Amino acid sequence: MVRHLLTATALALAGFASGAFAAGDPAKGAALATTCMGCHGIDGYRNAYPSYRVPKLGGQKADYIVIALQGYRAGTRPHPTMRAQAASLSDQDMQDLAAWFASQGEPHTGSAAAAGPGKDKAAVCTACHGEAGISSAPMWPNLAGQHRDYLAQAIERYRDKARQDPVMQGQVAALTDQDITELAAYFSAQPGLFTTHLKN
Repeated sequence: MVRHLLTATALALAGFASGAFAAGDPAKGAALATTCMGCHGIDGYRNAYPSYRVPKLGGQKADYIVIALQGYRAGTRPHPTMRAQAASLSDQDMQDLAAWFASQGEPHTGSAAAAGPGKDKAAVCTACHGEAGISSAPMWPNLAGQHRDYLAQAIERYRDKARQDPVMQGQVAALTDQDITELAAYFSAQPGLFTTHLKN
């Protein structure tokens, strides 16, 4: 029942999101992205405290990137550096940045990693994020290939209600720390997202 409800919600939002955002300009986004590359363009770059690797953005959904930036600007995603960066961006700037990141290529493909305990626990995630972490809807993020420690801290923040999202908070409320560790390990092991680099 829950999965069917989430699928229906995702399809409805997909139809909304496809027309919700104006088109971004990747060329303008490339200029704006020089600031982002100071963290997101360095392989394995870590957030200082708490310590986790900053997310990979290559292969991520453009609409999701806009939604995430809007969340940082509004304060529904608590992160002082990202909030300061997002506060300086207009809605069109966000569209342009998202268009540039989206133009860097599709998620990497390859053989799925061997299933571990996280695969069974990820079943409830598939309606929005896809069976192997590649979402079919533009507003839900791809999870495949994302850094394990980034995924773990993001899920923890939804569980602890530090990140505000009623769907995610409801889905992860009952997860234990071990559940989160296994989910993050499963999705991070799949081929998908990658670190982007500015080209000279």
